[in-house]
Amino acid sequence: MSSSMSASSDLSKTVRNKYMCLPQGDKVQVTYIWIDGTREGLRCKTRTLDSEPKDVPEWNCDGSSTYQAEVSNSDMFLIPVCLFRDPFTLDPNKLVMCEVLKYNRKPAETNLRSSCHPVMEQAGRCHPWFGMEQEYTLLGIDKHPFGWPNNGYPGPQGPYYCGVGADKAYGRDIIECHYKACLYAGVMIAGTNAEVMPSQWEFQVGPCEGIAMGDHLWMARFLLHRVCEDFGVVATLDLKPMTDNWYAGACHTNFSTEAMRNKGGLQHIEEAIEKLSKRHSYHIRMYDPKGGADNSRRLTGSHETPSIHEFSVGVANRSASIRIPRQVSQDGCGYFEDRRPAANCDPYAVTEAITRTCVLNETEPVPAGEVP
Repeated sequence: MSSSMSASSDLSKTVRNKYMCLPQGDKVQVTYIWIDGTREGLRCKTRTLDSEPKDVPEWNCDGSSTYQAEVSNSDMFLIPVCLFRDPFTLDPNKLVMCEVLKYNRKPAETNLRSSCHPVMEQAGRCHPWFGMEQEYTLLGIDKHPFGWPNNGYPGPQGPYYCGVGADKAYGRDIIECHYKACLYAGVMIAGTNAEVMPSQWEFQVGPCEGIAMGDHLWMARFLLHRVCEDFGVVATLDLKPMTDNWYAGACHTNFSTEAMRNKGGLQHIEEAIEKLSKRHSYHIRMYDPKGGADNSRRLTGSHETPSIHEFSVGVANRSASIRIPRQVSQDGCGYFEDRRPAANCDPYAVTEAITRTCVLNETEPVPAGEVP
């Protein structure tokens, strides 16, 4: 076993499969999944139900062990919100995405779904669609990029984006297994590709309407971490796992309303972009878990990124804050891409911010604060 691989990955899968094939009668395993107090980490635990559930019951967790509560008042409520099939233990077993509530049944501070959901309900008449492009990097457990030389660097960036071949695509087995797991689970995964930096990949989820975008992207992230666990490697959403001239990770977000998708929709796209231009600092604060501090490492104006300090827009321009795809410009309708969200963003926060600005027409001043 390589020292960069986890010890668990060296356990016998043949022995494991002997037990995984055992019948379970009418019982169903349901794995509850939730976002922890870091706003980036995911937790899970599994319980047995007597039959396949139509409505998954509430459960609880120890919030003092997930950075969400004090030991003296640690019970948190897990509220099931979105059900998926389980690609690891197979049918009839389930995965369920959960919101987290505190002891008084108020949302935990890191439960951003609770504020996103009513916003999406208000915007429902406009049918807001989202598609998010999740970039990530594969690492060994030693935090060194998977497949990179132990004491050096791979060749310069250029041949790796959508590359083919053992010297260009690092870890494709993991990516293909994740894709299949998402399809089996019912995640609205749209595609995948290798990215600019070796060991960096991307998958896309969507189009999803409203609150479903956050539910499906978080579940896709959970599946990625679980697949990587089986292979003994780590998937990081850190924007810059490697400093210097290496590309950073993003979660570019595509957005449209029904009016934008219909004939003449380009006018509505341009109106939405004008609204976004007036709330740039607000969106920057909403687009990474640290209020813009993480994105300050990425949005430098280099490596296909805009500047964090300036709002910009362009047709087919990947160095702009907002990119209008060339096909959309030619067709006169479609969607736009917001290139500012960070790889480690909370999709509930991103989609809520876009919807508040572009659909609910919020224009009031946002809380003061300098962009990092």
